[in-house]
Amino acid sequence: MPKIVEAFSRIGEENAFAVLARATQLQAQGRDVINLGIGQPDFATPEHIVEAAIKALRDGHHGYTPATGIQPLREAICRDIARRLDVTVSPDAVMVMPGGKVTMFAAILMFGEPGAEILYPDPGFPIYRSMIEFTGATPVPVPIREENGFAFSAQETLSLINERTRLVILNSPANPTGGVTPKAEIDALVAGLAAHPDVAILSDEIYGSMTYDGEPHVSLLSYPEIRDRLIWLDGASKTYAMTGWRLGWSVWPPAFYEAARKLAVNSFSCVNAATQHAGIAALDGPQDCVATMMAAFDARRKLVVEGLNALPGISCRTPKGAFYAFPNIRATGWKAKPLASALLEKAGVAVIGGPDFGIHGEGYLRLSYAASQDAISAALARMGDFLASETPLQG
Repeated sequence: MPKIVEAFSRIGEENAFAVLARATQLQAQGRDVINLGIGQPDFATPEHIVEAAIKALRDGHHGYTPATGIQPLREAICRDIARRLDVTVSPDAVMVMPGGKVTMFAAILMFGEPGAEILYPDPGFPIYRSMIEFTGATPVPVPIREENGFAFSAQETLSLINERTRLVILNSPANPTGGVTPKAEIDALVAGLAAHPDVAILSDEIYGSMTYDGEPHVSLLSYPEIRDRLIWLDGASKTYAMTGWRLGWSVWPPAFYEAARKLAVNSFSCVNAATQHAGIAALDGPQDCVATMMAAFDARRKLVVEGLNALPGISCRTPKGAFYAFPNIRATGWKAKPLASALLEKAGVAVIGGPDFGIHGEGYLRLSYAASQDAISAALARMGDFLASETPLQG
């Protein structure tokens, strides 16, 4: 039989999709399952965005576009960055991607090879480690600790950099924890990176528009001293409930841009044209849809945190961003993945075990509160009944 190259044996999974598949299977069997596992807004894409895509199709936008994205969308992205972050970016630095993962993949491919080390947040989005291992580089986890409010520590991150470090991946607001790193910590990190001028930075800010209680989002784009080695990632999936449209974008320094463009040409060619026109409508159109969704997420956030803290053996910090809670379940006596599996199979509640987000995720679950308040309340009640009646499994 033909043999695929060894690198493919190192590719990992995003277990939220495996949990979604199992939940769907149980529902097909007639089981009632509440899914708090998948990180997907339960809102429909706003109507003006949908209409922009329909108009683009009717206007004949059916062909290839530049691999980097159409100029009007790249200009709209620059206007959005200026409006939200007060940072000036040239459209010539912007790359339109089919989702956020492609920027991660491109950046890690550029700097990952045997002998290199890449730092990434742990617990963190599982694709980081998966792609690092695919390249043959050594993944170096940066612990994201509950006692720090699930913000990354500048001192701890800098202490892990050595002569083999090629790339540092940062994520705030964060998946899976909902942590938001404060400005003082980011200031310290940027200052410390001055001693490591050959280390590139990937800042995943896909949840940058999703913070609560007036918590500011501090973007790495705001630091001109690292712009020549910073890759900045954002997109429409979360902010505008556009997960299935596959529309992301990134800002690249001149030294890396051409390599990213060539990779786009050799892989996905371009993002489909109608989606790009929808993206213009999302960014330049009314933003009240974002405010409406965030108000709903905020109410759900308060509900889920209050409910989790009332459950036996569970404590939960209030997330400052995104739409995830990351409760500590150690006092229940359960290990995280057996508890997540049992909650799905026996209680009909889909959540994700913390170890699916890294070695520092044991003792935690991830719950997405991108679901209705009724669904969240019902899920919490089921979790409470389960914890009161079931003996912990440690396998």
